[in-house]
Amino acid sequence: MNDKTWTELGITESLSQALKERGIVTPTDVQAEAIPALLAGHDVTARSQTGSGKTLAFLLPILQRINAASGAIQGVVISPTQELAMQIVRVAEQYSEPLGIRIQQLIGGAAMKRQVEKLKLRPHLIIGTPGRIHELVKLRKLKLGEVRFVVIDEADQTFQLGSTKDLETVLYSMNPKRQTAFFSATYPEIMTRYEGRWMKEPVRVQLKPLQRVAETVSNYYILSDKRDKTDTVRRLVRLLNPASALLFLNDTGEIANWEAKLKYEGFAVETLYGDSDKLRRAATLARFRDGTCQLLLATDVAARGLDIEGLPLVMQLDPAIDADHYVHRAGRTGRMGRSGTVITIVTPQELFIMEKFRKQLGIDLQERAMFRGRFLSMEELAAATSPHRGIKSGQPRENGTGLGGGRAKTARETKAVLENKAVKDTKADGAASRNGSIQPSRSTGENAGALHGRSNKTVAANRRDSGVKAKGGRPGAPDGGRANVSGGSVKSASSTGGKAKQTKKSEGKNKGAPKWLKEKRQQSSQADK
Repeated sequence: MNDKTWTELGITESLSQALKERGIVTPTDVQAEAIPALLAGHDVTARSQTGSGKTLAFLLPILQRINAASGAIQGVVISPTQELAMQIVRVAEQYSEPLGIRIQQLIGGAAMKRQVEKLKLRPHLIIGTPGRIHELVKLRKLKLGEVRFVVIDEADQTFQLGSTKDLETVLYSMNPKRQTAFFSATYPEIMTRYEGRWMKEPVRVQLKPLQRVAETVSNYYILSDKRDKTDTVRRLVRLLNPASALLFLNDTGEIANWEAKLKYEGFAVETLYGDSDKLRRAATLARFRDGTCQLLLATDVAARGLDIEGLPLVMQLDPAIDADHYVHRAGRTGRMGRSGTVITIVTPQELFIMEKFRKQLGIDLQERAMFRGRFLSMEELAAATSPHRGIKSGQPRENGTGLGGGRAKTARETKAVLENKAVKDTKADGAASRNGSIQPSRSTGENAGALHGRSNKTVAANRRDSGVKAKGGRPGAPDGGRANVSGGSVKSASSTGGKAKQTKKSEGKNKGAPKWLKEKRQQSSQADK
């Protein structure tokens, strides 16, 4: 902003009062530079960042210099898109009515017959798109011979879109002594050629701020695989919960797909692209402005120059194709000194684009990530996920390695370690028993007892009770080859096993023998004993 007033720039008292009633007290830098030159009758080329007040910079001089008593068309404003043209019409109507100036919009998508009928009302100022104006000129329904002022807004885009030949035909049909002005946020080299062809010694208003994106705009990017972009957008919108957000796509063919996915997630979504008709696009913008629609999917062409008051968030589902397109996308938020946020979702393969924009635009383009309901920078994410968080310097790590590289074991992990050790010690005891040792493993009893809250005696008793009944042995003995202790006398397992074999052999002989023979053999056997 500067310290000049509207009257000091040459604006009439009636227009100055109308500006003050709408809260516009001080002119912006581009207005302070361009308005005096336009009022003086010079051709002007103005380049200034988005949201800097370029629309009023060319509208106020035109409205002030139009002769309301004349019935001829005296001024023409050409914009690249229908939405931008309608936006300019709304602004112009706010200040033209007290002056008695009639305005007519001529945009594609509307009924041409109705537009021709309205031209009979003899408007003073025409605002429209190049295609429809050229069509009416070609049909001789629109006469521009008395035009004194012509402004091409977003000039670089207007010449690139559609046919340059159509636009030049319109310019040829106008009064050669007209005053011409080009306004844009970006100004490629090719515009110099158009200046030389259509202007006479133009005054250049080249405002080059420290950065072409407004300083009040925060610029971030998030890494996401292409297949996960829908989920990333869903999580991001849920996290930030903006009142409204403008979502940019590079490919018009993907808009319907994205619309279906976001509606499935429960969002209020509308679309804005060049192929839709005028009435639908106007209704969509109206719903987005009044808050009925939270998310608006759009392409660069459709959203060029749009002014959505108080728009807090711009999301780029695809990165801009170049730095100029990034400037125009970012310019939808943070307008006229307000704060705003731009978030670009990129794949790992597109990461180099962010570095390129950072260098070309001189902006602080930071990587961010979503973590546990927070939108964190990389430093904050590293701190939030650090293994040392919550542990003071010099404090021992409970159940940890103590080396600083590990993490503390949980109670479940500690229990699993003790159980594994108990199993190993039990296996070791079994191996020792088979080798003739009957001493239980001390570590087994201790660990098992500590783990289950029981005494070592109880563990030892359980171990004795878990024995298996051996052949020829007594219950509780671990196996048939282990010594059996009973009543102070020790019998070898091998002798017990031999008697069992003899008894079984004798039973085999008596099988099938007569009763008297069985009795005789039994008596004989008892006599031997």
